[in-house]
Amino acid sequence: MMELIEPSTEYKNSFIEAVKEYKEDTVDSFRHAKYRELSLPELEADFGGFVARELGKSEGENLPEGYVPQTDYWLVDGSEFIGRVSIRHSLTEHLRQLGGHIGYDIRPSKRRKGYGTKILQLALPKARELGIERVLVTCDAGNAASQKIIEKNGGVLENQVSDPETGGSKMRFWIDPSDHPNTSHFS
Repeated sequence: MMELIEPSTEYKNSFIEAVKEYKEDTVDSFRHAKYRELSLPELEADFGGFVARELGKSEGENLPEGYVPQTDYWLVDGSEFIGRVSIRHSLTEHLRQLGGHIGYDIRPSKRRKGYGTKILQLALPKARELGIERVLVTCDAGNAASQKIIEKNGGVLENQVSDPETGGSKMRFWIDPSDHPNTSHFS
């Protein structure tokens, strides 16, 4: 059964396999740096500690300076880790321009199978539960797959802005989470 769950030690082996996939995937090096920076020996030795730190982010714990509290969920299918979604509780000026409320990723072996659409769809009611009335989701300009995922979930393009971090630009979409859940978009 596919669902969003809070990070859990139950998915240790599958999560570690996903981290290995991210480390081998050179396509999206900037976005997936956080997975490449994870130490496999440390994950093996103290996965419970890793999960506790991930859960603490929703309370503002273990966050780098300037970061806002965020709730992370894992998309799982049965015993398999598929991807991660982070819902930021509020927006800094940087997030308002480039990052948005929701960021998500799907492990490399599961891409182009509809999971991106599903993870965003399932995250929207969670955002609503956190009191977010309008959700900002961004993607790199030219990333047709992400744009399609956002639009399938009701995203309305507001504008496109320069991204000084990458030298490219970001597309900024707004979604009304009160329109969800809507499972008719996932195929």
